[in-house]
Amino acid sequence: MTRVKRGSVARKRRKNIMKLTSGFQGAHSTIFRTGNQQVIKALASSHRDRSKRKRDFRRLWITRINAAARNNGVSYTRFIQHLYKNQVSSNRKILAQIAILDINSFSTILKKIIE
Repeated sequence: MTRVKRGSVARKRRKNIMKLTSGFQGAHSTIFRTGNQQVIKALASSHRDRSKRKRDFRRLWITRINAAARNNGVSYTRFIQHLYKNQVSSNRKILAQIAILDINSFSTILKKIIE
């Protein structure tokens, strides 16, 4: 069997990986072996944290809605319960923005739903 020289293929692969390391510090951006390890770690972290970001934002929205609802004398769970009962289809992100930016509107929505 003939010998296969991987010159151009290997160089292209390494070059593509080293493009991903731009912005890393020290040897992580210049040496292939350490850079490759850091790219693998960075891609794994970014994959994991994309799901985590969604969880964190949902928690933040729930906290904001809860705070605004409690200022009006209602707990978060009761507020959501009345939303479902009255078939109001608004997501937590929008409700949290209303609670932060326009407190009077949120109070009005809450009063209409609970009555």
